[in-house]
Amino acid sequence: MNRMNDEFSLAKNKLAKDIVGEIVMSENSEKAIKKWRTIFKISQKRLASELGITPSVVSDYESGRRKSPGIKMIKKYVDSLLRIDEQRGGQIIRSFAKSVQENPVISKAIMDIKEFSSGIPAEEFCRHINAVPLVRGNMEKYIYGYTVIDSLKAITELSFSELIKLYGITTQRALIFTKTSTGKTPMVAIKLTNLHPGLVVLHGLDVVDDIAKRIAEVEGIPLAVCRMESPEDILERLREME
Repeated sequence: MNRMNDEFSLAKNKLAKDIVGEIVMSENSEKAIKKWRTIFKISQKRLASELGITPSVVSDYESGRRKSPGIKMIKKYVDSLLRIDEQRGGQIIRSFAKSVQENPVISKAIMDIKEFSSGIPAEEFCRHINAVPLVRGNMEKYIYGYTVIDSLKAITELSFSELIKLYGITTQRALIFTKTSTGKTPMVAIKLTNLHPGLVVLHGLDVVDDIAKRIAEVEGIPLAVCRMESPEDILERLREME
């Protein structure tokens, strides 16, 4: 139990430093501030309460109407995000606990992975890669990065626990599955992680399994199908995005 607590504490401290560093170094700190509040799924009102300020002040920071906060306020802001998440069970913190790229087995299934400096609406993201929404969910939500997965390698070479670990890093990200036959397996695994990606895109299939669509509907996950010719074409389009 102590070891688990130590690992969680280390993950939390590392994540705090990473977020603070990103906000401080960002040319658009207001976008970075909003990005992380959105990733943690915390309302302006709840965050303001934790910080002891009004929601309008949080809104002003995120819109750029107020001068960018100093390092002391940024640290307090990040600590509040982490504290709220910890009160909820620490799910988001745990999802960042260890990069899947550090696992050589899991990394083989990752074709590309990237974070954006600011959010891109899911609808716009789909248009950019020629993906057609099947289950719309909230297509206005912002996507802050993507992970492209070779479904064939993921299914044939990863254990179930490794699949869960891979799919569990995708909060507020687009999860793109190539070489998938029905979409059922990845959607079932996503449901089991309890960490919803901002968008799921399936590539390389003609018909999407009804169960996959049903899971997307019940879980409120936008689901789209990409009709581009090859995974390489998708990667080329994705790498054009900032």
